[in-house]
Amino acid sequence: MKFVYTKAAPTPAGHYSQAVVANGFVFVAGILPIEPGEGERRIPDGIEAQVRLAFTNLRAILEASGSAVGRLVSVQIFVPSVDSWPKVNAIYAELLGEHRPARTVIPCGPLHYGALVEVNAVALTSQ
Repeated sequence: MKFVYTKAAPTPAGHYSQAVVANGFVFVAGILPIEPGEGERRIPDGIEAQVRLAFTNLRAILEASGSAVGRLVSVQIFVPSVDSWPKVNAIYAELLGEHRPARTVIPCGPLHYGALVEVNAVALTSQ
């Protein structure tokens, strides 16, 4: 098992790894749309900007894990309001293109720091 950390994504605020590589898979922890780095947790305004940043953070963690967005197997997307789903889905389709991993969308209560989206994922390593 390999525990992954990259400064190109938000520093974990708790006792967990950004991702864990095991048995040819990358298991990525929940990612909020937070600017990378330590210190103040900055989240951009608006669902579009937040989805783009969450996926930028996901891409950075996957690359640090020896994987890529095109190797995603499963994606889970948490949204506090299902009303934001059309925008989330449109940006998701744009960012992933023809790649279509299994996906689950979970309408949930409020997310940490008031975020409008959280993403976690499983991908294959490049090996």
